[in-house]
Amino acid sequence: MTTKADNAPIPATTVLLLKDTADDFEVFMVTRHHKIDFASGALVFPGGKLDPQDSSEALLTTCRGQEGTGGMLSDDELAVRICGIRETFEEAGVLLARDNKNGEVINGARCGALARKYREAIHSGEVSLLDLIEKEEITLACDQLILFARWVTPSFFPKRFDAFFFLAQTPEDQVASHDDIESTDSLWTTPADALADADEDRKTVVFATRMNLVKLAQFDSVDAVIKSAAESAVVIVEPGIEEKDGNVTYSIPLEAGYGISEFTEYGGSKLKIKSQDKAKA
Repeated sequence: MTTKADNAPIPATTVLLLKDTADDFEVFMVTRHHKIDFASGALVFPGGKLDPQDSSEALLTTCRGQEGTGGMLSDDELAVRICGIRETFEEAGVLLARDNKNGEVINGARCGALARKYREAIHSGEVSLLDLIEKEEITLACDQLILFARWVTPSFFPKRFDAFFFLAQTPEDQVASHDDIESTDSLWTTPADALADADEDRKTVVFATRMNLVKLAQFDSVDAVIKSAAESAVVIVEPGIEEKDGNVTYSIPLEAGYGISEFTEYGGSKLKIKSQDKAKA
């Protein structure tokens, strides 16, 4: 990935872990720790910024040759997916990987065992992701992450992210849990229920998360949302933001597929952003 200059956006990855239920589907979400700088206390999907190890030659070598919906994945495409897999393992205890012996995606039971053995050590840096996959003879399943959305922080912000949102179906019988480090709570929820929690002020949901919940809520199964994402071009969203009379209005391209082009948070931004005028001053 390219290096950051001035306030160029930092590559980051978010993963929407999905599982079917009897008559709907659910997505895994965590509550951010109140001490985290970005989206403190908010209900979010697991994820984080690209780490140097995610684009290391050694790790990329183990993943090359995998195909995405648009053909063979490039090194940059692999790196953001590796980031998502690492962050999902750290924050949710879910490792999207294949067994090298049989080529099958590892199941929930093995994920759980690997989480108990390596999760804290990976989070602390005591063990690297490369160490884990070499010791356990597995390969990161980068091809299982389907690009769903891409959001870029507006240019007037001093700290910006180029955030890739990926869909991933969880392994059978998967148990996910928050890490008690970057997040303090977690739940499986339908997109509609998460939106209702936000609308009724039971949960704080920032704009980008809200919009991706809205987009998920257009579907009724994991297969349906993954099929649509695999067949659709992703429009990069860099929202416009306007503050007036204490309210914050966001504007996004209608062609991005969210069904709206404008949304207002009355009473101020859930993210407590700096205003455009102040940021420019």
